[in-house]
Amino acid sequence: MAGYRRRMRDTDLYAKILGIERPWRVSDVRLDVAGGEVEVVIEYAAGVTLACPECGAQCPGYDSRPRRWRHLDTMQYRTILTGEIPRVECDEHGVRQVSVPWGEPGSRFTALFEALAIDWLKEASLTAVARILELTWDEAAGIQQRAVRRGLARRERRLPEHIGVDETSFQKRHEYVTVVHDQDSGDVVHIADGRKRACLEDFFAEHSEEERAAVETVAMDMWPAYIFATKAQIPDAVLKICFDRFHVAQHLSKAVDQVRRQEHRTLKEVDDDQLKGSRYLWLTSPDHMSDERWASFTEIRESALKTARAWAIKELAATLWNYRSRYWAFRAWRRWLAWAFRSRLEPIRRVARMVREHLTGIINAIVLGVTNARSEGTNAKIQWIKYTARGYRNRERFRNAIYFHLGGLDLYPASLAR
Repeated sequence: MAGYRRRMRDTDLYAKILGIERPWRVSDVRLDVAGGEVEVVIEYAAGVTLACPECGAQCPGYDSRPRRWRHLDTMQYRTILTGEIPRVECDEHGVRQVSVPWGEPGSRFTALFEALAIDWLKEASLTAVARILELTWDEAAGIQQRAVRRGLARRERRLPEHIGVDETSFQKRHEYVTVVHDQDSGDVVHIADGRKRACLEDFFAEHSEEERAAVETVAMDMWPAYIFATKAQIPDAVLKICFDRFHVAQHLSKAVDQVRRQEHRTLKEVDDDQLKGSRYLWLTSPDHMSDERWASFTEIRESALKTARAWAIKELAATLWNYRSRYWAFRAWRRWLAWAFRSRLEPIRRVARMVREHLTGIINAIVLGVTNARSEGTNAKIQWIKYTARGYRNRERFRNAIYFHLGGLDLYPASLAR
């Protein structure tokens, strides 16, 4: 009798813990001390009407199948829910397993366990979470995949007004994915394999003409495929495409370094080492130099060296991003282009040709106050995600990880309020 009362208390306790209500009930609780496991047996009440999980229509029973779910541990014991779960035969949807309130369809874990795993996955790598929660790597990845699938299904379908586009490397080789994010929220809204025109054009084409017309800015680097895709799908794109100053500065820094290396080789032939060890002086922003370093840099930067001339052209370009008038910004950049072309420094002239070809997008970025800093920040976070996972061999899992951490998605099972 005492054993019966104890078993009754156990079943009532677990029914409360799990939120099990009619037509379900906890029929037994079995403790395996040696195996470190608690088994909670759940039954469906006899005589209760069954419903199709797809449409909710009352249906006749078809059969039942044994199922298991991993739940949160009870004290130090691994807790498993088991039961014979009914299946119904729906006239419209065929044979379906009835819904269970403690778990999502297709999952071998309860909703509470998945929520715990999601919380851990936000803080640590798949490998670490699998080890801590005693899961296989594939089980942890499956929880992440289901969370992303839920989040994407719930997400409002809309095209951001301010869009950032960037590519990020998938592996060490020249393999990329295209990443589109909302410049206002920072959330990643689209990921596509590669960096071809279709990667971006197909994304835009999913939205109505009215939505595409409402786009105000598209920040990107000067990759032709992205430019063509945006011009093909976004009305008045020529006035909305913005090229970030970071990319112009990056190209100019490389040009200055090429001039320095070429000139250094020439000077070494006549035993002149004045450029030796000066690389970082030419590449460091004056704003980031100490007073002492800036003073020691004075003589060489004011010399007649070709590198000094290239550096001066680079630094002048850095001052041209603060205009608010399109007219005066164009005039300033035209004067800069004239000087760059007169410099007779081919690396600088090469960048000048690039700037001239993309000048409208540069001016757009200036007068609209747009930068691609969010894209750069997102890219850095993606590289960190990839680093902590020690790389991804599977593109699908790479995309899942990006959406999971950076998609701003509602990831938790529907039965849980978050």
